[in-house]
Amino acid sequence: MKFEHSAMIDASVEKVWAFLLDIPSVAKCAPGMQSVEALGGDKYRGTIVVSFGPARLTLQGDVEITEKDDATHRASLRAEAADKRAGGAVKAIVGLSCAASGSGTALKVDTDADVLGRIGEFGQPFIRRKAEQTMKEFTDNLQKAIAAKG
Repeated sequence: MKFEHSAMIDASVEKVWAFLLDIPSVAKCAPGMQSVEALGGDKYRGTIVVSFGPARLTLQGDVEITEKDDATHRASLRAEAADKRAGGAVKAIVGLSCAASGSGTALKVDTDADVLGRIGEFGQPFIRRKAEQTMKEFTDNLQKAIAAKG
């Protein structure tokens, strides 16, 4: 499944870009994030809890920054996570880009995700709605975190 999300962040592109590449800090903006730890280099491991109606998934997995270009403010990440109890997994390639826009920054997030196993049984429309809701919360939290950092 492919997802495209965009948001305006009221901060300079340099501030937004620096914050996005600070994975432990930006991870705190993700709804349901339980933990994140650096594994060295551009690799991280974390746990996030996602609720789908009455179902609650605990996804544990890894994220790696596979490409980053500070000059163009573009990056790619690979993420893989699984919920062993529910018998499902998510694998995704995420593209991030930032561009100056007016007095702020236009953030674009493109995701190509495979939802595997029982998690995929929730159905694409339901998963899309949850992804939209999660990204809205994430960008709202991102705005607040960057503003608080000054």
